Amino acid sequence: MLEAVAPTAWGLASLERDGDATLGAWWLPHEDPAVARRGGLTVVFDGCIYNRADFPETGTDADVVAGRIERAGLESTLQRINGDFALAVYDAGTQRLSLARDRFGLRPMYYARTSEDFAFASRMRALFEVPAVAREENPEFVALFAGSHYRTFDNDPQASPYRNIRQLPAGHLLSFGDGRIEVAPWWRLVERGDLEEDEETLAERYRALLLDAVRIRLERARRPAFTLSGGMDSSSVLACAVRHLGERQQAFSTAYEDATYDESEEIRETLDATVSQWHVGRIGNPDLLDVVPRMIAANDEPVATATWLSHYLLCEEAAREGVRDLFGGLGGDELNAGEYEHFFFFFADLAAAGDEARLDAETRKWIEYHDHPVFKKTFDVMRAGLKRLVDLDTPGRCLPDRARLMRYADAVRPEYFDLAAFEPEMDVIFPSYLKNRSYHDIFRETSPCCIRAADRQASAFGLGVIWPFFDHRVVEFMFAVPSRLKVRDGVTKHLLRAAMRGVLPEQTRTRVKKTGWNAPAHVWFSGPGREILLDIVGSQEFRERGIYHVDKVRAIIDEHEDIVSSGRVADNHMMFLWQLLNLELWLRANREARSGPPRSHVAPGLA
Repeated sequence: MLEAVAPTAWGLASLERDGDATLGAWWLPHEDPAVARRGGLTVVFDGCIYNRADFPETGTDADVVAGRIERAGLESTLQRINGDFALAVYDAGTQRLSLARDRFGLRPMYYARTSEDFAFASRMRALFEVPAVAREENPEFVALFAGSHYRTFDNDPQASPYRNIRQLPAGHLLSFGDGRIEVAPWWRLVERGDLEEDEETLAERYRALLLDAVRIRLERARRPAFTLSGGMDSSSVLACAVRHLGERQQAFSTAYEDATYDESEEIRETLDATVSQWHVGRIGNPDLLDVVPRMIAANDEPVATATWLSHYLLCEEAAREGVRDLFGGLGGDELNAGEYEHFFFFFADLAAAGDEARLDAETRKWIEYHDHPVFKKTFDVMRAGLKRLVDLDTPGRCLPDRARLMRYADAVRPEYFDLAAFEPEMDVIFPSYLKNRSYHDIFRETSPCCIRAADRQASAFGLGVIWPFFDHRVVEFMFAVPSRLKVRDGVTKHLLRAAMRGVLPEQTRTRVKKTGWNAPAHVWFSGPGREILLDIVGSQEFRERGIYHVDKVRAIIDEHEDIVSSGRVADNHMMFLWQLLNLELWLRANREARSGPPRSHVAPGLA
């Protein structure tokens, strides 16, 4: 039975033995998980059920889950939950352990199997307390982090940064018994065809779904506040909350001394209608050697993009102000074709449908609204993008953008890991290119690393994070909305804009230009930041790792400095340099942990 033995600061529970294996459960959320015992069932629940009104059971969320499992079984219970969760169920009668994760992986779940132990945890660091689980890096992850793009890091949803630790994928169920592990989906997105209602009807349905997704989350939130950028997504969530509560809310934003990615002016457009108190953290040149190691410690891994430094500092400020739950707009870009690259997959859907007239018209608007001195928009760029990114002979089949993914591959030594041989998995679930691109964003590319970073960094300051766009009703609805209603006349998020009429301030609802949630890391790695990188690259430890071609890394650092200091119009190398810094500091932290005092066995078998 689940008995607390708590030999560590974060707590430990051990379960009955299953054959020769000890079942160990570690939890490191921002607060202790709920535990319920009912008959022979023990349920550990980390997260929140938002549709509690749909369940007759009372008590904690763990009590609700245990009672429902007794009545209807585990999979039926999972299908019924609208929430963010990771849970474990141990059935003493069958001596079977089940682990489950919510549909979008909003709560983490890791596990490790050794010859003596089966352990699961909400954080990777807890699993290192099992003696046979070594702090040994996964070389594929290291190579991808060193020389690829962050979109590749989560292409395998079961992998982790460590060789001996596995991740339970979003929407999956793991069963462990008789010494065997079985992993299978309990929920998945499937093709159901496009909705056929008119635009006005679909916009009304979308508005109602998003308002309700925000409402049920507010009812479970504790001292909530809202992250606010200059875009549609976070603004829509905040505006829906104001509509429901009837009063303006507290919001937190980040501003930058460098204007490249600063959205302060765009944010100001929403303040009068939606914000009671605006907290703005202004970031110049942060102390990278102070902040980044703290972020890595909170994340248990290197952090994918520089944007999350801003989020980390924002969470720190929100905690000081007494906030407990932070609402945000993550998921909005993925569902509403909000990324600039989504245009290519929208164009591919038009081309596949033979709609040449609209393809021509939309390309002209794309050029008019979104041309950029570095990232040009022309008909030739559109056609080259289709050739590079989609297989027009196979309906819906998207291709990996190898030019982007392998831009820095030659900086990694092939004897460490051959990045040229890496082939990302590209699912074909829908006949629509745009839908498959969105699916990849949510389950294999942009969302997973963002979800993890948000959860862990908020947890480091005692906060929860809430993403209403990841309500499964909203997601399933938007995957049935045709592409033509997501982009219109060169403007993204068309249906969301229609749905938010009368909810969002008009300036925000109708704005075409998008700065994007990013951070000015280009200036962080110029001047003093460049010296930090040169010290790292010049170290004996860096050379002896054998991961990078040192001369090629130096050349990238020098070229980045030239681009930034000269002000010339060119694509800089800030993402590569951010990944370099994070990877090296993470590897150093692992080395120090391995050389520390020997660990005790904290998951002994029970007599």
